[in-house]
Order: sequence, then C-alpha cells, then structure tokens
Amino acid sequence: MTDPAVPSARGAGRLIGAALFSLACGLLVGYLGGWVPVPPRWDPLAALDVAETPNLLTPFKMRRARADPDQCLAALKSAGLRFSPVSDRAPVQGCGFTNAVRLESGHRVQLSSATVLSCRTALSFALWERHDLQAAARAELGQEVRRIEHLGSYACRNVNTGDGRGTGRRSRHATADALDVSGFTLANGRRIQLLRDAPQPWDDAQALQRDPVARFLHAAQAGACRRFDGTLGPGYNRVHRDHFHLETGGWPICR
Repeated sequence: MTDPAVPSARGAGRLIGAALFSLACGLLVGYLGGWVPVPPRWDPLAALDVAETPNLLTPFKMRRARADPDQCLAALKSAGLRFSPVSDRAPVQGCGFTNAVRLESGHRVQLSSATVLSCRTALSFALWERHDLQAAARAELGQEVRRIEHLGSYACRNVNTGDGRGTGRRSRHATADALDVSGFTLANGRRIQLLRDAPQPWDDAQALQRDPVARFLHAAQAGACRRFDGTLGPGYNRVHRDHFHLETGGWPICR
C-alpha cells in the first residue's frame, strides 16, 4: 500500500507548479508596479537600444520601433548614425515614402553616397552594421569595414526579374524600403566587390573553406537575414550577382 503520508509524484508536481506560478505572478506584479528592477535589455517595455547585444527581445522591440516614427528616429539618433530627416513624398502609383531619412554614414562606416531610406530600413541597417557586418569582418578578415558601396535605395520602379519585363508589382525600392549593397572597403583600404569577389557558384564549398572573403560575404548576408525582412544576394539569381538587396516590409525571404 502507498503510505498516505508520502505525497504522490503527481501531487508534488502540482505543488511545484503552483509555487512557480505564484512566483511568476509575484514577479509580474512587482515588474508592473516598478518594485522589481529589470535591466533595459531584458525589459520588453524598454526602447530599442541598437548598441545593446541583440537578444530574444530585440525583434519585438524592433517591430515596435519601426511602427512608431518618433521611436524610430530616437533609436537612430542614439545609434550614432549620421542622417537628416527628409520630407514625406505622397504616394503616387505605388511610389513615395513617409518617415524617411537621408543616411550618410553608419556607426563606423561611411556610405559611398548619401541615400534616402525609410527610418525602419535605416534602423535595420544600424543593427546589421554594428552586430553582424563588423563582427563578420573582424572574424574572417581581422579588421573592420570602413566604407559601404551601394547601388541606391529609393527608385520608383517595379521588381526586376531579369527578363526585362518585371513582375508588374512595385519593388520595395519604390517606398525607400530597400538598399542594394555592392561592396565594402576595409580599414586597410582593400576593396571587396560582390561582382568580382563573391564565390561562383555562391555556395561553392571549396571556396568557403579556403577563402576568408567568401566566408565574410556569406556571414554578412546571414546577418542581414536576421535584421531585414528580405535579403537577396548572388545565390538568388543573375540580377543579384553583383549586390545584396536588403529590404523591410515585404515577405520574409533569405536567398
């Protein structure tokens, strides 16, 4: 017979569950009441800080900042980017933008030329540059990127499929939600261009094993996939053989 004085495993589990639930409720009440301090990087209600190492809350904070023009601009300012707000351009036939900036430089990189980007895309760029691009350059090439070459951002046009006809729908470039990055200049002056230096084919295993530049480019693209909604590169099609297409607001894609 089972000794009634000894609780069953099921009963013990219930007691533990109830205790944990009570503890969680207590912490939640304390957090909402301001009695339990939470570091900003782990506080879901704290504003996005681009300088903080990304964690599980970063995508949530990112979406919130993107949706709020004031929060987005504040996050850009605190990130150390050089930019100036630009006037909205009323939509005409699917082209135009709101809450955009003229971006001149990132945290530690210059752009080849100032370019107009939506604030939300500039914010994704800020996270990518600080936490992915520079980390990849240090890991694979032993130095940082100092200049980013690009092929432009805002352009009133349709998606380019490479067949000369397009798809009949507007590109994310038409709303200043996309940036095409074609190359990088390192701290020692070395230039890396996707058209010349990307492995052919893009997923060439031997090239990735022997060539640090190939690994850097792959790591840069992988990081972009974490920060942007859409990232297309040389592995996608011939249209993108010479650049990374980085966009926000579209369907999630990483190719």
